[in-house]
Amino acid sequence: MPRGARSITRDGPFRSEGLVTGKASGAEPALPRRLIALNLAVPVQTATPSATGVAPLAGLVARDLARVNELILSRTGSEVALIPEVANHLISSGGKRLRPMLTLAMAILNGHGGDAHVKLAASVEFMHTATLLHDDVVDESDLRRGRKSARIVWGNQASVLVGDFLLGQAFRMMVEAGFMDALDILSSAASVIAEGEVMQLATAKNLATDEKAYLAVTAAKTAELFAAACEVGPTIAGRGAAERRACRAFGMALGQAFQLIDDALDYGGKADEIGKNVGDDFREGKITLPVIIAFARADAEERGFWRRVMEAGELRDGDLECAIAHLRRHGAIEATIARARRFAEEAHQALSIYPDSEMRRALAEAVDFAVERNR
Repeated sequence: MPRGARSITRDGPFRSEGLVTGKASGAEPALPRRLIALNLAVPVQTATPSATGVAPLAGLVARDLARVNELILSRTGSEVALIPEVANHLISSGGKRLRPMLTLAMAILNGHGGDAHVKLAASVEFMHTATLLHDDVVDESDLRRGRKSARIVWGNQASVLVGDFLLGQAFRMMVEAGFMDALDILSSAASVIAEGEVMQLATAKNLATDEKAYLAVTAAKTAELFAAACEVGPTIAGRGAAERRACRAFGMALGQAFQLIDDALDYGGKADEIGKNVGDDFREGKITLPVIIAFARADAEERGFWRRVMEAGELRDGDLECAIAHLRRHGAIEATIARARRFAEEAHQALSIYPDSEMRRALAEAVDFAVERNR
């Protein structure tokens, strides 16, 4: 078990479980000869979630979310001009801001009356953005949210280093928020997320990966930040262990559902809707739940196909279409969505500790959005 496994299961239900501003065209950008004059952040486009499912939640936290966006704007400023340019390329590209909204919502739901939740929500968004910048380098991704990924525009070095800058800013804001327990939750999450990325490397191209092992990866890599984002709410509100467990369980289940829908969309979505190339996971040899299910149900000939394309990495024209046909034949995409819906039910159950309220209903609608979305 990885060192961070304690954090993955924290009271939760998953117990096994001159840099210059010019753009690089191919080679890595050269390191700077000198710092460029103080550069304010590029204005951040305020996230306005368009999906009906998160609109009620966005409305309830709108005032605080506007403050989060202002904080993001101010904290992406740097003396190195490339930093805000790269950071804003991703931050302003239409993300749903779901994770910081969860931090704000859980703080409000649990009766927090101060301002710490705003800085913690901004920290969560910076952590998320940093992981995306790093992920695109590791995965060699070309698209992110419908745009060229930062690594394609500025190169791998800039993407990694700007991600590091955002993590540093995230931790500064956690300290400024003044709650050591919240700092512990989010810093532990950062370690677990990194471990999840390494775990994913170990399962890549490995068709022996089963559902349990895969869900351990997604719990660490994706759901952990959802869980931490939710757990800090009752923590800074001074609520007890029961509320912290419930909010963490909600976030973990929601995060798992969110990731599984991403897995399904990689084979069943459209590039202009999901904001990345369809089949990216396939081309990168990622063993995701649809593939695990299809491989388990496959005959000998189909297993030979999966071993060639996934384990050997021998891709030919038409292989993606063939893979999608195998997935559909065995109901693997539908089964993945069904598993996501079971996680959604766990998230709904976790909310039952709270009395009915507008915020609780909005959180429930956000869960439904996570499993019904097409992007």
